Amino acid sequence: MIQEVRGSVMANVKLCAAAVLGLVLPFAAGVLHAPAARAQPGTAIEHSVVKVFATLRYPDPFKPWSKQAPTEVTASGVVIEGRRILTNAHVVLYASQVQVQANAAGDKVAATVVAVAPGIDLAVLQLDDPSFFDSHPPLARANKLPQIKDAVLAYGFPTGGSSLSITKGIVSRIEFVSYNYPVSGLRIQVDAAINPGNSGGPAVAGDKMIGLAFSKLGGDTQNIGYIIPNEEVELFLNDIADGRYDGKPAMFDELQTLENPALRDYLELDKHVEGMVVHRPASTAADYPLKEWDVITHIGATPVDNQGMIKLDKDLRVHFAYLLQRLTRDGKVPLTLVRAGRTRTVQLPVSAEHPTLVRDLKGAYPSYFIYGPLVFSTATWQFVSGLENNPGVLRALGLVSSPLITRALDAPTPQLEELVVISSPLFPHKLANGYSNPAGAVVSAINGTRIVSLAQLVALLRDLKDPFVTIDFDQRGGESLVFSRAALVAATDEILSDNGVRAQGSADTLAVWQAGAAH
Repeated sequence: MIQEVRGSVMANVKLCAAAVLGLVLPFAAGVLHAPAARAQPGTAIEHSVVKVFATLRYPDPFKPWSKQAPTEVTASGVVIEGRRILTNAHVVLYASQVQVQANAAGDKVAATVVAVAPGIDLAVLQLDDPSFFDSHPPLARANKLPQIKDAVLAYGFPTGGSSLSITKGIVSRIEFVSYNYPVSGLRIQVDAAINPGNSGGPAVAGDKMIGLAFSKLGGDTQNIGYIIPNEEVELFLNDIADGRYDGKPAMFDELQTLENPALRDYLELDKHVEGMVVHRPASTAADYPLKEWDVITHIGATPVDNQGMIKLDKDLRVHFAYLLQRLTRDGKVPLTLVRAGRTRTVQLPVSAEHPTLVRDLKGAYPSYFIYGPLVFSTATWQFVSGLENNPGVLRALGLVSSPLITRALDAPTPQLEELVVISSPLFPHKLANGYSNPAGAVVSAINGTRIVSLAQLVALLRDLKDPFVTIDFDQRGGESLVFSRAALVAATDEILSDNGVRAQGSADTLAVWQAGAAH
């Protein structure tokens, strides 16, 4: 069902793909450990922690011509080198206004988001008044991971008060996990209290930051908070040094463990062979280096065990994909594998992008086009996520085999670049009389022409000369919609006016629609 699809993508549940990253990092080749923290708060640290105020205008995927009502949020941030402030992406994504306030200060300073990475949940702010940094120095960052049980202090401005909060705990766990698909990274678990408002605040061991607070585990759990470690911070900062965020390359092949004895016998593997089995390669091209039933035994020179784990230290095991961010060079990572009993070394191409038919907005607003009472838009994960609140709609989409369920993770092709949906119920108008609510349906064809993308759909409607417009949907059952083309065109301005819609389409679709004026 769509909950399973959405959960595996947006809620960071594992997919079959071993999806992760890779940029070169100025850390030591192996993971070292910092000395045990001297959990001592200090005034210098307090001067480096700030409170972040943001006004957010999220997109409304079901009314793509508008934005949701403003949401006021407060969070935390930390001063870093370069007269900048580091915080979480989710704190400032879709922000129309951002301000920063120092600890125990009465004034706020206007800030601008200069870099944001929703996948790894990091962002950098620049202040309109750089003199702020004259009295608020950057907080030093440790270049080594902490050890399990090391003391840690979480600084920030959580709910429940307005002054700086400092909570104490220990490092409970270090793992390599999925953040926001397809991005994965190291994550530190701590038992220091982390609550709403702590997001973006530093976690400190001794007198150095070890990472940035970004979430806590909800439900009935207690004392489980998460920190983005400095290694991920360094990757992000190195990436944006050229003024552009490229992302973390990943491999998208589907893998499975090599634990089952019958599977080992089927592959006729020597008892000493350990690794991960390639279940479905990311590409079926003849020159693609991985094939079905290959066994990945090493990444670089590091052996991979039968659960896909590698040992970084006597007490620390993480998924082998962690080394992608250390070993990738020129978009490729070295792997050793066993194929048909023979060992070989390959260079696997990796990429930061993994296009799917349902896409993430990544801080943008959805594209849309209004034609009569119809609202066409591209299918996004934000749209799919909104459907999760209506189990009845989800069940219905599953029963009719909607592509939002069955094809969401498929790769785009020239024959189908994206899914185009009816994002909203039909606007009230006599033209819509007698038709059921098509919201959530994926458009398959207009007047018999297959729909490839929203831009192609708009161009098709623009150039249509037929007296009627017929709209078919990619699902079982349901109905086709038939309208008078002239009536649709004539009614559009009236519908826009009656419903307070300022523009017939987003800038990209209007550019396509208006291109016909020159014909």
